[in-house]
Amino acid sequence: MSLARIRALVIVGVLVVAAVVLSIVAVVRDQQPHRTYAAKCPAGSVPVVTKPLPDEKDIKLNVFNGTGTPGLANDVADKFRNRKFTVDKVGDTAHVDGVAVIKYGPKTVAAATVVNAYFLNDGQLVFDLKSTDDHITVLIGSQYRTIGTPTDVHQAIAAQGNPSPPPGTCAVSTG
Repeated sequence: MSLARIRALVIVGVLVVAAVVLSIVAVVRDQQPHRTYAAKCPAGSVPVVTKPLPDEKDIKLNVFNGTGTPGLANDVADKFRNRKFTVDKVGDTAHVDGVAVIKYGPKTVAAATVVNAYFLNDGQLVFDLKSTDDHITVLIGSQYRTIGTPTDVHQAIAAQGNPSPPPGTCAVSTG
């Protein structure tokens, strides 16, 4: 072996040993606290998912007409179906003021934010802590005109952001 090759092997060997020693020292002297970062709810609080917001295909709706306009619930339900929502029940209900009333429970907090964005954040969100249903109930109101375009919805979601956990709940995220 030539002297240059021996010198190169010695230098590489010294660098490898230095890297191993440095790694061991870094691990041994680690000062970060050893705790879990998993979200924990206070006693008596119901955990709710506030982010990420679900895709439309994962949201289940019941749509009811509170305006007296014949066929409006079917029209709105079809618009939601065309946007990939799952719509189960469609029908009429008592008179509703405003654009829409969006009723939801702990299983659908993040999804209610998406549905409200389709009403350009003008829907009245009504949370029911005791609900065990995974459906959101949409009551179409007298001031309803149409649901938003995809661009309008994305802007409404950006303006609204992720939802805050309702009273009696605590936020957890799945992503």
